[in-house]
Amino acid sequence: MINYDGRKFVSIENTANGEVSSKTFFEYKQEGNILSATYSGGEIVKGTLIGIVKEDGSLQFRYNHVNIKNVIRGGQCNSTPEILSDGRIRLQESWKWLDSTQSEGESIVEEVIHL
Repeated sequence: MINYDGRKFVSIENTANGEVSSKTFFEYKQEGNILSATYSGGEIVKGTLIGIVKEDGSLQFRYNHVNIKNVIRGGQCNSTPEILSDGRIRLQESWKWLDSTQSEGESIVEEVIHL
């Protein structure tokens, strides 16, 4: 199983209806199979997510944030991991807003390693 604890990620791709961008950074924590994270940057003032790490390393979580328009938004996401040749993790994400739009999208986040 992949351990996400202490890993940092940045968005590298997102559909137009998403609010996460290359300026949005995520800091993951993991306790057992429980995943949590905080995120901010770009359109996002402050966000949190909570979910489950499945046995295959995939993620299922809910997210909520406040954007720069001072609007609270939230949704659900399923992420499939890929281990890159340099050992970093790339997550292919399928998500859906759980507000009035109910729109869906896809994004990719990659692990950032600070030396």
